[in-house]
Amino acid sequence: VDDKIFGIYDSKSRTAQPIVEMLPQEDQEHWAAQTQKARGGERDFDRGLGRLPERYNKSKGSHTLQMMFGCDILEDGSIRGYDQYAFDGRDYIAFDMDTMTFTAADPVAEITKRRWETEGTYAERWKHELGTVCVQNLRRYLEHGKAALKRRVQPVVRVWGKEADGILTLSCHAYGFYPRPIAISWMKDGMVRDQETHWGGVVPNRDGTYHASAATDVLLEDGDKYRCRVEHASLPQPGLFSWEPQPNLIPIAAGAVGAIVAVIAAVVGLVV
Repeated sequence: VDDKIFGIYDSKSRTAQPIVEMLPQEDQEHWAAQTQKARGGERDFDRGLGRLPERYNKSKGSHTLQMMFGCDILEDGSIRGYDQYAFDGRDYIAFDMDTMTFTAADPVAEITKRRWETEGTYAERWKHELGTVCVQNLRRYLEHGKAALKRRVQPVVRVWGKEADGILTLSCHAYGFYPRPIAISWMKDGMVRDQETHWGGVVPNRDGTYHASAATDVLLEDGDKYRCRVEHASLPQPGLFSWEPQPNLIPIAAGAVGAIVAVIAAVVGLVV
């Protein structure tokens, strides 16, 4: 929900479980229903992985079947739903809730499309799941997870420098922040240098926070002219951070960033 993992299911436990801070575990009926739904999805995926490699003449090696299913409640109160599938990282088939139609990405996906259309009830079922069941669950999760969704965690920021052949690579790393949106940029003499910046993306941590980075290559003698600028919802104002021979955590702008230690790890979990 809004980038926050609220539940998990895997093929080992075969049980849908809530993330404690988001939802109450006491609602056994709800999670029993989610478990049955997830197990049904697991069976469908097993069948799909049994058929698709042969249809694509890719019987050897490992394969991946993915599904992205969800709904949005927009600011004006309208509803948006999406249900998309991919095989081995490529689009396969998608459902449009508004038109109640399926779009196949290639001739193999056309086989699935024709079967679903011939069966006759797929479109109605998916529209109900997206427009009714998903929206009801979303409202439920938003109500229970208000505190978790509204929390703010300040980033810990470190700046490193590595010199090679007269070129200094400056790296600015922000750790352990929440929510996800963050802006990291490099500045020289007060001017933003986005065209010279390489971003590492925003990556989730196991504890639900995120880490991100941005780097730039500069002349060694210009190293002291550069500052890393970090904007985040948890900060009263953007923080500026400079490079020194040792990593530093001291912003040179007003509004110091509070240090929060974060354990960085890969996030694991499937939202069901």
